[in-house]
Amino acid sequence: MSILVVGSIALDHVETPFGSVKDALGGSTIYFGAAASYFAPVRVVGVVGDDFPHHQLEFLKKRRVDFQGLETKPGKTFRWGGRYDFDLNSRTTLFTDLNVFENFKPTIPDAYRDSEFVFLGNIAPDLQMDVLKQIHSPKLVALDTMNYWIEGSLSDLRKTLKKIHVLLLNDSEARQLAQEPNLVKASRVIRKMGPEVLVIKKGEHGALMFIGDTVFWAPAFPLETIFDPTGAGDTFAGGFMGYLAKIGDVTGEAYKRALIFGSALASFCVESFSVGRLKNLTPEEIRDRFKAFWLMTNFDYLNSGF
Repeated sequence: MSILVVGSIALDHVETPFGSVKDALGGSTIYFGAAASYFAPVRVVGVVGDDFPHHQLEFLKKRRVDFQGLETKPGKTFRWGGRYDFDLNSRTTLFTDLNVFENFKPTIPDAYRDSEFVFLGNIAPDLQMDVLKQIHSPKLVALDTMNYWIEGSLSDLRKTLKKIHVLLLNDSEARQLAQEPNLVKASRVIRKMGPEVLVIKKGEHGALMFIGDTVFWAPAFPLETIFDPTGAGDTFAGGFMGYLAKIGDVTGEAYKRALIFGSALASFCVESFSVGRLKNLTPEEIRDRFKAFWLMTNFDYLNSGF
């Protein structure tokens, strides 16, 4: 089943203690599409300027990523710059130039309106709602948001949350949205707003998923080499949604496996700048890392001797 993703396409300037890149391919739809396309076809809706290097999208087009919904507007492409500290958990934003993305109004092509799986990237909640009004009858809608929208567009965000199935956000955003410091309590508050499934991303500390009465945790994969955490969250979402679309199942156990696939793809993302590591993964590498996650957390609890 195809997945519709609506969000940003950017050219990034990233500095870490291990190097830097300029005008690197970035944005939520790019990272999401690079991950999800290993599992299912992806349909992209976004906007770029007339300075955008379209040839950089060729590897995605070869992997069943459809750019019929990509608009090219006069002007410059969205650009973002950031610098990471040595532990890669702290980031300083150097600049954010929205350019043509500032007036982005998503128009869903007719060929995309039957999409059963929809990922709403980090854009204004009223735009996310407008996208949903253009989709016929989605089977699963997942949404990403951020502190900026929680602070400035909470009313619109709460309306949109009533229309979705899965919410993905980080731990500080969850606390802010719920006005509750404890994440377990915050999960109950947030799910009463609409989403049946809540995924709380905790960076190097993994991810928590709340669904029904179940709490499920995926660790972050221990890596020797980490170059750039930019886009890891959207890559996680791509692996998560991609797997669910591939199997067409949205039950509890499928969500658990999806969380691990999302974590696996995110662990590949941080191994290089931009989408470098995501370009040439093999299915075997993805399966091996999925298995490695299972081995890290599997133990014989029946024969503990206690």
